[in-house]
Amino acid sequence: MPTITAQGKTIQCRAGENLRQVLLNHNIDLYNGKAKFINCLGIGSCGTCAVEINGFTAPPNWRDRTRRSLPPHDPARNLRLACQVTVTEDITVTKYDQFWGQGNNIVW
Repeated sequence: MPTITAQGKTIQCRAGENLRQVLLNHNIDLYNGKAKFINCLGIGSCGTCAVEINGFTAPPNWRDRTRRSLPPHDPARNLRLACQVTVTEDITVTKYDQFWGQGNNIVW
């Protein structure tokens, strides 16, 4: 079972689970500010669940790449949309500030 380290917590999940769902199910504050209320609910269109992931994940799918190619995101930055990530191995997740999580200051 893979482990996810995020917001000071270590969580175990089944291989193949969606990162967004695992984080929300374990009361991890995935969204910044009003993005908690205004987000796409995991379809990959808003970009507010952007996080940095250390550890192996499959390459980004087209939804992840497309949304992060649009402002305010920077496609060169090492961020992923949690709603589009399938957990297969141990990872560490970092969340940054600003509405879409595209800031430079670590929130957790």
